[in-house]
Parts: sequence; C-alpha cells; structure tokens
Amino acid sequence: MLKKMLVVAIATTLLSSCSGETSLKPSEYSTEVNQRFTGNLAYETTDFVEDYWRIVGNTGFNKSIDLIAEHLKKAGYVLEENATENDLLTYRIEKRPLKRPTWEPVDAKVLLNNKKEPLLEFATNRNMIAINSYSTPTKGVTAEVVYVKDLKKLKEMKLKGKIVFVERSPYSVFKTAIQEGGAVGIFSYSNPKYLQPEKNTTSIQFRGIPLDTVKKPWTIALSYAAKERLKKAFEKGKVMATVNVETKIYPSEELTIVADVKGSELPKERLVFSAHVQEPGANDNASGVGVALEMATITAQLIQEKKLNLKRSLTFLWGDEIVSTNRYVKEDSIRAKDIKWGISLDMVGEDTKKTGGVFLIEKMPDPSAIWTRGNDKHTEWGGRKMKLKEMKPHYLNDFLIGKFEAQGKLANWKVSTNPFEGGSDHVPFLRSDIPSVLFWHFTDQFYHTDNDRIDKVSKSTLKNVGTAALVSAYTLVNSDQGTAYNIIKQIESAAVNRLEEELKQGKIALQKGDSLKTQLAIVDAWEDWYKKAVATTFDMVQDSTSIKSAVTESQDRISSKAVHISKELQDKE
Repeated sequence: MLKKMLVVAIATTLLSSCSGETSLKPSEYSTEVNQRFTGNLAYETTDFVEDYWRIVGNTGFNKSIDLIAEHLKKAGYVLEENATENDLLTYRIEKRPLKRPTWEPVDAKVLLNNKKEPLLEFATNRNMIAINSYSTPTKGVTAEVVYVKDLKKLKEMKLKGKIVFVERSPYSVFKTAIQEGGAVGIFSYSNPKYLQPEKNTTSIQFRGIPLDTVKKPWTIALSYAAKERLKKAFEKGKVMATVNVETKIYPSEELTIVADVKGSELPKERLVFSAHVQEPGANDNASGVGVALEMATITAQLIQEKKLNLKRSLTFLWGDEIVSTNRYVKEDSIRAKDIKWGISLDMVGEDTKKTGGVFLIEKMPDPSAIWTRGNDKHTEWGGRKMKLKEMKPHYLNDFLIGKFEAQGKLANWKVSTNPFEGGSDHVPFLRSDIPSVLFWHFTDQFYHTDNDRIDKVSKSTLKNVGTAALVSAYTLVNSDQGTAYNIIKQIESAAVNRLEEELKQGKIALQKGDSLKTQLAIVDAWEDWYKKAVATTFDMVQDSTSIKSAVTESQDRISSKAVHISKELQDKE
C-alpha cells in the first residue's frame, strides 16, 4: 500500500511539473528568465520604434503605442474595459487631448551658394530640423546667412529677412533673432564635447525652438562637419543659403499604455516599470520600450503556465517621459500610496563597444550625491551636490546592485552605478517618496543624435537588462519575511563595505589637509543612511514584529562599525 501511494505521489509530482503548474521558487527566477529572455522581441521592437521620429501625439509615437498594444493582446493581456475579476493580465490605453499641437519632421535640405552638394539633408541627418519648426514655402527660402560670434551684438544687427548662424542653442537667440529681429530662420551648432564631434562629424543632437504660430519660423541644427563647412564658406565672402523644410504641426492626443499583472494576495501594492516612447533614438529610448515589452510578454507566459504566482501587482507603463509617470503617481492618490517601487528603463540596450557607455544603476539619493569620491563618479550628464535632507535611504539601491551584479557575473557583463542625477522617469516616483532608480547607459557618444540608430543596439545587453530587471521584480513583488532577512544581511554587508571605503577615503582626505569634522560627518551620514535603509525592509512583511529584532541588531552592528571607523579617523588626525 505504501509503495502504491509513493508511486501515485511521484506520478502526480511529475504530471504537475510537466503541465507547468509548479510555481517557481525565488532561487529559480534567474535560471528560468535567462532561458526565456532571448532579446529577440526587445530588439525587433526597438528596430520598429526607432524608425520613427517620436514626439508625443505624432505618427511615430502613436504607431509605437499601437505596436505595444498588439503584442500585449497577443501575449494574453485583456483590454481593461473587457476584463473580468478573474483576468490577471490587463492593459489600457489612456487618451488625453494635447494642449499644444504635436510635431513631426518630413524632409529638409540646405544648399550653400547654389552648390549642388547639400550642406545637410534629412535623408542622412534626421535631427537637422529643430522641434516646432514650420515648413518653408514649397520652393524654399533663399537668404543671406549672418554669422553671429558675439551675442551681445545681436540686438544691434540688421537681421530682417536673414538667416542667423550661431554656435550655441537656438533657444538662446530665438527671441532676439526671430521675434524681435525678423530673421527668417536660424542655423545652430551646439554639440557637447562628450559626443566627440570631431570624430562623429555627421552627428546632430536634436534641438527645439518655441512654437510660434505667428512668425512660423524654422531652425536647422548643424553637424560638426556642416558647421565647419559653413565657416569656411564665410572665409570666401558673403554666404547665401537655400533652405527647404517640410514638417507637420497638427492637433493630436496624448497616449499612455499601461499593462497590469494582478497580484494574488496584495493586488493594490505594486512595482511599476516605466519606459518613455518619445525621443527619436534607438537606445534613447526605443530600447526601453522593447525591453519592457519582452518583460511583460515573458511574465504573461509564466502566469499562464502557472509557473509564476505574484503576491503583489506588476505594472508596465509606456508614455511621455516624466509627464506620464508623474501623472500615474499623482492622478490617483489611493493608487499612489500603494506603489512600493518604481524603475525607469531608459537607454538600456547599448552596444557599449560602439557607444562608449557602460550600464549604470542610478542610485536613489545617498551620501555619494553629496560627497562624490572613490569609485563613485558622476556621469558627463552631471548632477548637482545634494543636501542631507534630500537623502532617500532604502534597501532598493543595494538590492538591485546585487541582482544585476549576479547577472553580470553570469553573462560576463559589466554593471556599474552613479550617484543620483535625475532627468528621467524615476524622478516623479522619488518626488512622491516612492523608492525608485534608473537603469541606463552613459556616457554615450551618440546620445540624442541622429547616429543613435539600431546598429548601436546590442541584443545581449537588452537580454541582460531585461533578465536582471525581471528577476529583481519577481523577488520584490513576492517578498516576505525570508526576503527581508536576506536583504537585511545584504544591506548590513554593504554598509560595512561603505564605511571601510569611507575610512580609506577619509585618510586620503586628511593627508590632503581636509578637515576631520568633514570626514566624521561623512561617516555619520552613511551610518544614518544605512540604518534607515535596513528599517525600510518592514515594507516586505505584514507583521513588523517578525523582523524587528533582526533590524535592530543589524542597526546596532552598523553603528558599532561606524564608531570604530570614526575613532580610527580621529587617531589619524
């Protein structure tokens, strides 16, 4: 009888396993997701989206939203208005009228002094038309170009009917040159050094001008090569330019698409991934769109196969950078209070051998954003020095770093971090006191330029980012007392390592003549940050008393380490 029962039990287990009805354990997330996340869908989506010049409301933006919706439906997501209580996978497309018209470029060409070879043409430089530029008359505009080296003299110059050429942002001269001076248009060059313009001579970083429905002006952004050629033309005398611009400016609506995977126990609590659609590049940010879509698709597969059961909800949001995320956080205060984590997917697919960037986790504000030293470095994008009151202590930083470093070790993929800088979809979360980080790459020598195309995207990078992000998300939304214990240990270890690093950096600073008071303040700041970060693990459990002693003991050990570090610094003084 016992033998018969054993056989039946084994058969039942095998049947359950074969039918995919056994939920994955957290220790199995990485293996399962690594097998499923090929990067194919992410890459194909990136390739589709980057074909279009995308601004909220325009053709390319809306076609991208349609593509996402099509794939979500195919993956098993049900349109929210047709869903029942039993549907775990749903999506909706939010539509709102735009207050201002949308814009899209169609074509452009610039000729100098009637020469046949164009100075620039849209077919090869699709960032040459500044956002909000109007079309020229069908036959174009021919006008003298005025080179303005000193902006202080701009008001004194006769600009009516002429084209103003400046080596700076068009915004800086728009009012004086166009609205007051009567210039017909602007030639602008302002590529920053980190784009390596003398190497990437054809790159143009996209630019914009104010929408002026009265003057209906246009601006042409120049590449380094075009700028140099134009300056040489001035050496020979008067420069005339013929400019043809074709754009579309029209009323439209703002689309945001939101996909939800409903949690089984705490459905109101959620993790939100945000990927913005606007911006015309491949890496920025067609790659984020593609990674999020493959993540959503794989999650649907695992749910349908009953290999994955999520305790809390998982949300994927695609829309207009910062605007859509900000609205998602602020529009529904009841929903917002249950958003436990927010993650921005922005520039996540780079072929780093080509772009020069490295994958980065931009941390929530910690003391490295005040005292940036040692291995902590700001990117060329830059970040201001923050204040202690702006710190956001939380376990999310070190938890994600650990998960991504594990994927990096597995795939021989480099993972790094940078102090908080802002500028993407993580900011609205943080402003609402929701823990949030940014996944991105920098420095990218093709950032915001028309050379940010599909050839700069790596399928393996898409896979690594998407895999590590999914593994992290599943762990967080299914977190419990056991997860909390593990993270407490992880945070304590990170705190010890950080304090030891600050001892090293403090000694170097003292040798250079910096004050002991400052070094002790840095140690105190990190101690405080990590003690508070340990305490944030309470949000993983329903009963805080279950981990209270573990939190307190960990905090005590962090304090003890900090006291030791401070004493050693004082002894060195």
